[in-house]
Amino acid sequence: MLLNPLEKIVANLPYGDGFKFVDQLLEIDDNSVIGIYHFQKTEYFYKHHFKDHPVTPGVILTECMAQIGLACLGSYLMQDEEKPLQFAFTENHITFLNTVLPETTVIVTAKKEYFRFGKLKVMVQMIDENEDKIAEGWMSGIIIAN
Repeated sequence: MLLNPLEKIVANLPYGDGFKFVDQLLEIDDNSVIGIYHFQKTEYFYKHHFKDHPVTPGVILTECMAQIGLACLGSYLMQDEEKPLQFAFTENHITFLNTVLPETTVIVTAKKEYFRFGKLKVMVQMIDENEDKIAEGWMSGIIIAN
């Protein structure tokens, strides 16, 4: 089966199934990316994070935003690179506005602020399927071709 370019970016992310928080990319270009992820009620962290009333941990929401906003966009920006890519998350400032419960689909939008010398900084926003804002802020990372 041949993958389209957006599916290929997601398939080539360096994360295993238990830690890949990208289901699909809806749009991507040199300046932005939009992707989605559905948090299944069977996610491993729900058993232990507020076990009687599970809530998605903020660190997982941050990771989801980083995978879509930095790793996916960075992969797209470096698509001509023939060597494998490595990603390093460097800094962020995220404000959380709502919680994410099991069986919620989130939509992440990231807009490139700059991309120089392998360092990518994006403005990022996460909303749910009802368009309620979950989180917003900025994050940056370094992309290295090995």
